Amino acid sequence: MAERNPHTTRNLRRLCVALAAATLMSGCSFAPTYHAPPTSIPTTFKEGGAWQLARPADRVPRDAWWSVYRDPVLDRLEVQVAVANPDVAAAIARHDEATSYLAQARSGLFPTIGADASVIRQRQSDDRPLRGTGQPSVYGANTVDVGISYDLDLWGKVRNEVSAGRAAMQASEADLESVRLSLQANLADAYFNLRGLDAQQQLLNDTIDTYQRALKLTLSRHAGGIASDLDVSRAQTQLDTARASADDIAARRALYEHAIASLTGTPASNFSLDPDTAEAYLPSLPTGVPAALLQRRPDIAAAERRVAQANAQIGVAKAAFFPDISLGLDGGYQSTTLSPWLMAPNEMWSVGPSLVMTLFDGGRRAAITRQARAKLAENGAKYKAAVLLAFQQVEDNLAQLHHLGDEAQRQNEALVAAQRTLTLSMSRYRDGVVSYLDVVTAQTTELDTQIAALNLNTRRLLASVGLIEALGGGWSADGPKAAPDVQAAQTRGTPSHSVANAG
Repeated sequence: MAERNPHTTRNLRRLCVALAAATLMSGCSFAPTYHAPPTSIPTTFKEGGAWQLARPADRVPRDAWWSVYRDPVLDRLEVQVAVANPDVAAAIARHDEATSYLAQARSGLFPTIGADASVIRQRQSDDRPLRGTGQPSVYGANTVDVGISYDLDLWGKVRNEVSAGRAAMQASEADLESVRLSLQANLADAYFNLRGLDAQQQLLNDTIDTYQRALKLTLSRHAGGIASDLDVSRAQTQLDTARASADDIAARRALYEHAIASLTGTPASNFSLDPDTAEAYLPSLPTGVPAALLQRRPDIAAAERRVAQANAQIGVAKAAFFPDISLGLDGGYQSTTLSPWLMAPNEMWSVGPSLVMTLFDGGRRAAITRQARAKLAENGAKYKAAVLLAFQQVEDNLAQLHHLGDEAQRQNEALVAAQRTLTLSMSRYRDGVVSYLDVVTAQTTELDTQIAALNLNTRRLLASVGLIEALGGGWSADGPKAAPDVQAAQTRGTPSHSVANAG
């Protein structure tokens, strides 16, 4: 066995040491240890009552939450939002952009391989400085070359760029969910407002018929000398006012119909919805919501991911203070003639590390680092603001559902009393006991009370949509599914109002 050259042995030892050091340093990163910004999270909602803690799965589908309203027309329209709305298409494109950015960042983790080939015929100047004697004036330079370069990423710059790109992509995914959820909630709001106006239109049509009969009765009594001209004028005013209100309802309904058309990606001129006076189903939503479910909101998820992105960008900025070290390997053939070209005597190669470092930049890198830290602080504050807004929105809608439910009960009692008052007034008017002013007053009160009841029902539907949106969507037609610990509590007979499938 031939004895190894000592010089070669020393070089191999040095190479092994260098590779080992590079391997150890490749885990270095100057990004701060990431922690989500601390926020104050209550254990219960003030407006929600008692609840049992739930631990829902990390990934819960957000689709078809609107099916809890049991309205096939709404179901059909909501599906169109996701596939035809241009705002959703724009959000999908932004997500694709973020995905491509991540792919670009990831490419830095792998070697770069390049190839070059050239066939050149050139002439050098006879008076070129330092031209050697005997050098030809015209010569060829034919080259085939393949090179490999790999950034060692000793300071974690590339890895932090990948982390930042991944966080940006995840934020764009959450943004896409936010856009979808917002548009779906907007559609549900417009739809329930439109259906509420349909019910009011039907009420006014019935009222107009009633007022026409009342006017006919008043005219008949006037002809018999029982009723005065003032009674006729009052009856006519009531009828005309009701007709004007019906026209106003038609105008307002048209606006909601046009809004629904745009949300579903349809020109308003080509879209119409037939009136439907069936009473909308109001789902029974849990009165207590675990605060942990607010983390399911896509806007909060997007805000948290942008904090992580800014945190990784600090590592990228700080790595710029250290040299970029890369390993390069280059080899090929070069010859002045085409034949023979790819022959051993024409072989050329180079191998070795390279170091690039900025020694002075007038404070540019320090400013970039300060900017990255400021961006982290900004995104952290935005995350906390998103969390606070989420709690407020849930509390707002819980309060609306709670108090509007109580108001609806009182309103129904008032409607019964108003209808009884109108019946008594008409009976006494026919008997000649009271003037038509009492009838007009009773009719106005009864109509206003009925309209208030219809508006209240619409407001309760809108509050339920707002609550679902505040929870991040994710409701199913079968109702919320409790986590195992909640199911155990229910088995023991403990009441639970936890929402485990909202998110």
